[in-house]
Formats: sequence, C-alpha cells, structure tokens
Amino acid sequence: MLTTCGERTVPVIARRRASFNLALALTVVLGLGARCGEDKPKESAESTTTTKPAGSGKLTVLAAASLSESFKEMGTAFEATHPGSKVTFSFDSSSALATQANNGAPADLFASADQANMKKVTDAGNATGPKVFAHNKLAIIVAKGNPKKVKGLADFSKLTFVLCAPEVPCGRYGTEALSKAGVKAQPKSLETNVKAVVTKVTTGAADAGIGYVTDAKAAASAEGIEIPDAQNVIAEYPLAVLKQSANANLAYAFLDFILGPAGQAVLAEYGFAAA
Repeated sequence: MLTTCGERTVPVIARRRASFNLALALTVVLGLGARCGEDKPKESAESTTTTKPAGSGKLTVLAAASLSESFKEMGTAFEATHPGSKVTFSFDSSSALATQANNGAPADLFASADQANMKKVTDAGNATGPKVFAHNKLAIIVAKGNPKKVKGLADFSKLTFVLCAPEVPCGRYGTEALSKAGVKAQPKSLETNVKAVVTKVTTGAADAGIGYVTDAKAAASAEGIEIPDAQNVIAEYPLAVLKQSANANLAYAFLDFILGPAGQAVLAEYGFAAA
C-alpha cells in the first residue's frame, strides 16, 4: 500500500500480514499525510493531548472531618488496587472546604457532610454531578464510661455541652436535634468541626456534645449515646470531582471505588449507612 505526497511516493506498509491491523494502518497514513501539507503540523500539535491512565498519579481529596478515619483506610485500599496512585486528604468542616474548593484550591474531589455546602461548589461551576455515597446519624458524645450519666438530649439543660458552629453541618444538625427535643440551653462553645467537639468532651472541657455516630465509634476515649429517630437528623454525604482537578480520570476512578462494594464496605465498618 502506498500514499503520495506531492510528487514523492511514501511506503506505508511494505507487505500485507495475516493479522493486519486496519486502525493502525490508518493512523500511520493520516500521520504521514499531515506531514505533507504546510498547514497541518500546527493543527496536529494543538489537537494532541496526553492523558494519564486512570490507575496512576496523585489525588488530593477535600473531605469532611467526620470522614477522617474511613477515608484514610479508603485511600490505602484504593492505592493497593491502583498501583502508582497516591491519595492525600485535607479534612475540615464542609463549609471551610467548600470555600477552599471555590477559591481554586489544588484538589481533585470534594466530599461534603451535607448537600448545602456541596451546592455552594456546584452553583459556582466548580463541580458537577455530585453523588451521594453515605449517610450518617447524630449521637451524643460523652467521655468513656459516661461519667455524667447522660441519658438523652433532655439532660443538656443541666450539662456543659458543645456544638459545632452553625455554618458547619454537624452544628446545624445538632441545633435541629435540640429543637426537636425541646432543649433551649445554650452551648458552652461552638467548634470549627466535629473532631473539635470530640476533643472538648474527651479532655473534660465539656460534659457532652453532639456529633456523629461514626465519630463516637472512632474515638477511643469517647462513646456515643443514641438519639431517638424522632429527634435525630440524617446527614447525607455527596462527593464530586472538582473542576480544577489535575487528574480527573483518577478522580473519577476514586469516586467509583467509593460507590462500589469495596468502598461501601469500608464506610460500613466505620458506622456509615449505605448510599
């Protein structure tokens, strides 16, 4: 097979083979043809992109503080199934992370503990198509052994307690739960994220706090007191790939991993309800 370029004849394939690959032959022919014309090289260079395979590269995930333990294990499991990949995390309140995402923080995914903060990012055009990957419930956080003998939210009227700040999902949820329980007492302090609530309780700075079931389970020096469903709030966790992701292929692979059986098993281990 031959192709001509002006008055030159350029051999493309010297002889036919039994396992002739037509797609490869066409690629070679088109490549030679592009080199023939004077106006082709620029167009070809502009249209050529290099995409890293989905299984390798670095990922940075902005994740709600309540996901700290589960996502660290998730990252290790993902790296084991995607050789050459490296996942790092930035944990904080969803409100703080939404601000970072909208300010162009160098990250690939955002995992929020509520839909409201995810909406801030999608409305700004910095993420699309978020997927709910887990649910969580509130619990009363007390020190190991429950030294104050807390039985329910009604006890908060006679306790020193802490909540997350109102702009933080666990703060909004906690305030809603207290309202349902008819408790009008004010918290001693408002914390930046749910892990700070746990710290205040376990160090003795507060008698109790409101966090998530998963945080009570994860803290070695704390335990959780169940909040009845009538007073509880279900937290919905969405995850999305960010517009500024430098490795979108790998980011979507991580999202799929979390939604898949292996990821859901890790989340269940830490007390999250299925997506």
